[in-house]
Amino acid sequence: MNGPSIRLVVVLLQLIASGVLIFDARVAAAQPYPVRPIRLVTAEAGGGNDVQARLIAQGLSMRMGQRVVVDNRPSGVIPGEIVSKAAPDGYTVLLYNNTFWIGTLMQKTPYDVTKDFSAVVWVSSTPNVLVVNSAVPVKSVAELIALAKANPGDLNYASSGNGASNHLAGELFKAMAAVKIVRIAYKGAAQGLNDLIGGRVQLMFPTSVSVMAFLRSGQVRALAVTSAEPSTLTPGLPTIAAAGLPGYESIAIYGVFAPAATPQPVVQKLNSEIVRVLSAPDLKERFLSVGMEPIGGSPDQLAATIRSDMTRMAKVIKDAGIRAE
Repeated sequence: MNGPSIRLVVVLLQLIASGVLIFDARVAAAQPYPVRPIRLVTAEAGGGNDVQARLIAQGLSMRMGQRVVVDNRPSGVIPGEIVSKAAPDGYTVLLYNNTFWIGTLMQKTPYDVTKDFSAVVWVSSTPNVLVVNSAVPVKSVAELIALAKANPGDLNYASSGNGASNHLAGELFKAMAAVKIVRIAYKGAAQGLNDLIGGRVQLMFPTSVSVMAFLRSGQVRALAVTSAEPSTLTPGLPTIAAAGLPGYESIAIYGVFAPAATPQPVVQKLNSEIVRVLSAPDLKERFLSVGMEPIGGSPDQLAATIRSDMTRMAKVIKDAGIRAE
């Protein structure tokens, strides 16, 4: 075979190989998602993030025909950092609550929530409940505000770590009501509740599930719920907004996120399947039993909710001088 013939054969082989590669790439791109297990990164085991991640993973595995593996990591920036650096292919996603984006207002993080992630679905929300020790002589939000204004600095409220939902709910209340109430910080919400029952602090903003037993026993008195609308978790309890502080809202929000640049068809697939999982009656009951109201909705809805939450809390955090622990 002469030189020109050899070169022609080489070119043809290159074209064939190139065509095969292109064909293989197109076949891979056309493969239905998912074709391998999905990794769902969240906070450490035992908390609200973990409980919801496991409930969703179980339902999603059944619906999508692939294992969804919960990957527990220490709370803080680590779960978000892992997902922000993952391939944007839908096989590594994050489930986290407000601390994921609120944390960026209190410290420098290795990611930008608004740029490095694609919102997938609003999983659930849970309100806090404004409760007072049964000896505090108030039975409404308006009466509490009046008492606080008449006795500036005399009332204390219990909260757990910096930026926790019960902390931000208290600081937002102080700011909007223009009252001076002293925060007493605890390592955990349970310790704060114990001191509330014992009368060492006068009020608190715990989650509904953590305080329900004490409400039934009469050890504390509930005044209102922190959500914008009445909650099915606290039937008959008014909102703080309706009971004396218009515009007040502070809730824990849980969402699923994928790395930025994840293809929209993959995001939409994840969204639609998780929404279907959340809509199952048995799973709804399990969510409500742990104090969470399942939501669902579009990726745009979650993204808009996060922007609104960050805007509302940024001034509160700045004015109160809140920093990450």
